[in-house]
Formats: sequence, structure tokens, C-alpha cells
Amino acid sequence: MAETKVIVVTGGSGLVGKAIEWIVGNETGRFGKQEGEHWIFLTSKDGDLRSPEATRAIFAKYKPTHVVHLAALVGGLFKNMNYQLDFLRENLLINDNVLQTAHEYKVLKVVSCLSTCVFPDKTTYPIDESMIHNGPPHQSNFGYAYAKRLIDTQNRAYFDQFGDRFTSVIPTNVFGPHDNYDLKDSHVIPALIHKCYLAKKNGTPFVVAGSGKPLRQFIYSQDLAKLFIWVLREYEEIDPIILSVGEKDEVSIKYVADAIVKAVGFNGNYSFDTTKADGQYKKTASNEKLLKNLPDFHFTPFETAIKESVTWFLENYDTARTGNL
Repeated sequence: MAETKVIVVTGGSGLVGKAIEWIVGNETGRFGKQEGEHWIFLTSKDGDLRSPEATRAIFAKYKPTHVVHLAALVGGLFKNMNYQLDFLRENLLINDNVLQTAHEYKVLKVVSCLSTCVFPDKTTYPIDESMIHNGPPHQSNFGYAYAKRLIDTQNRAYFDQFGDRFTSVIPTNVFGPHDNYDLKDSHVIPALIHKCYLAKKNGTPFVVAGSGKPLRQFIYSQDLAKLFIWVLREYEEIDPIILSVGEKDEVSIKYVADAIVKAVGFNGNYSFDTTKADGQYKKTASNEKLLKNLPDFHFTPFETAIKESVTWFLENYDTARTGNL
């Protein structure tokens, strides 16, 4: 019989946590639940990870052998710009408590989630894993970015001093079921899905902010969940790894909006408001390291992933995170 693995997922009720829970519960084979694995998905109700005592109580209760660390204080651009210190301090506390308590409880492996915002503002493209510490991050969310960046530093220090197997992953733009659809504080895909749904429901125009020309790499949450599970079981490095579709799969915001219009079945007036700023034109990341390690991984086609995301949103509108519009 396989030795029992107790895998605790912090931030288990969010977009990525829910996707991992779905894959573990529904997939078979390489990414599905394996014999001897016991998965526990934590929410904020299980305890405040900003508190060392609460964090220790969680570890004492579940005695994890492995941790997937997703929990974080997150927010949109406006929140980040106005609360830089809160985003820095609270995330530093969460990360330090999780990693130090994992060390104290002799957890065999921790996989933490970073963000592409950890990369320097001024950089060359495509971005790769070696560039994280090459310069300051963008000013708009430097508090959050430095807190996330320091996870990589902590991982190296825990390995250097104690041999702890703590690593991290850097996903590009994630979307899928259980996303945050609050129009005041959501990312581009859930915001456009929600806006398009409201335009169809109310018979109003669907207006997309900006020109639609900027390019982004999007990863479906269920694909990312499989990759998290692979990292937990098979990736042996302490150095982080970018989890993303390839450079050739970068798509324009117009391409995204077109796919959403089709999936929602919106037939009304649809336009782009070019008086609104576009933001950064591109943030291309290299997935070369991932492909070297996992050359046969199959990403869900973008249109299929959008269709599944829209279907989930429409079926769960009353309980989704919509900002109570």
C-alpha cells in the first residue's frame, strides 16, 4: 500500500484551488488523485495565515506532508496602487508563516504560487525564470510583487540552510470557473464575460475598454491545475518554473472579446473604446523550461476553455463572485 501523503492547499476556494480540487476529483491517470493521497483544501475560515499561531494550529490539525501554497492578499490595479504597504506586509506574513511552519513540521515539499508581476518592469522579451531579480517590478503593484518575489528568495534560503524542498511556479494570466467576476476588481477575461452577459441581458452595447490590440498569454485554470500537480509530484528544482502556453499562443484582447461574444451568444452592438488606455502592449513569457520537462502536455484550446468558462458563469451566476450587481 502507498504511503499516505497529506496535501494541504492554502487558498483552496479561489480560482486555482478550485481547479486543482476538480482535477483531483475528476481526472484519472497522471494528474488524478493517486492511491494514498489525502487532499485538504483550506479556506480563510480554517484560520488566518497572517497569524503564526493560527498557521501552526492548521498544521497541527492536518499534519501535512506536502503543501500547495496559493493563499494571498490579492486585488486589482486600483487596490494595489492605494495599499502598497498592506499588500507587502500581509503577503510577507502569510508566506513567512506558511514556509516557516512547513519547515517546523518537516513538510517534504511546498509549491508556492508567484505571479508574472514579480518580473522587472524594464526587461527584454520573452521573460524567463532567470530574470526575476534583475530590476525593480512595476511601480503600480510593487508591494505585492516584492512579497511574491521574496518567496523565491526564501525557498533558496530554506534549501541552502536546511535542505527543504520548497519551490514555486509562475503562471501567466489564469482564467476559468470560480474566477472573480466583480467588475470593479477582476481581470480581463472574467470582466469581459460579465460585461458581455449584462449587455445581452439588458439589450445594451458591449463596449471593450481600449483598442483590443494588446497581446496576452492566457492559461486555463484546469490546465494550470494539472501542471501544479505535476510540479508537486515530479518537478525537483528549487528554482521557479513558468507555467504558460507558448509564445505562439499569445492572443489579442480583441481575439478574447470575439471568443466571449461567440460563447455568450451576444448579437448586439459590440465596439472598442479607444479613448481608454491599453496598458502594456505585451508581457511575453517563455515556457521553454516547462516544455523541456513536460514536452507532451496538451493545453486546452482557447475557444474551448472560454466556452467552458462562460457556461460555468451562466450556470452559477447567482453564487459567482460578481460584486453583487
